Amino acid sequence: MTDCIFCKIVAGDIPSEKVYEDGDVLAFRDVQPVAPTHVLVIPKKHIANITELGDAGLTSKLIAAVNKVAEDQGLVANGFRVVNNCGDQGGQTVGHLHFHILGGRDMQWPPG
Repeated sequence: MTDCIFCKIVAGDIPSEKVYEDGDVLAFRDVQPVAPTHVLVIPKKHIANITELGDAGLTSKLIAAVNKVAEDQGLVANGFRVVNNCGDQGGQTVGHLHFHILGGRDMQWPPG
């Protein structure tokens, strides 16, 4: 998708602070963090949201990347939150599937 900001990050047209990358997945620091550690994990292929994620292999790769990033960022021992917003009422602001990894502070419940 030519107008998707995350697709532009994948293509290298917009710089990002990458923390993980493989052939199918990219993880980078959020430019507006809401926690001391705030990383976004995205598929390199444009998928609008989680309801369009039908590929079990890619799903496994995304979850494995979340776990790897959490470990690499030192979040596993104290815990972390993984968030996926889906659609307008779910709070999704970028129409490209992404998972937020939040850590480094106590999280509150309910989240909002």
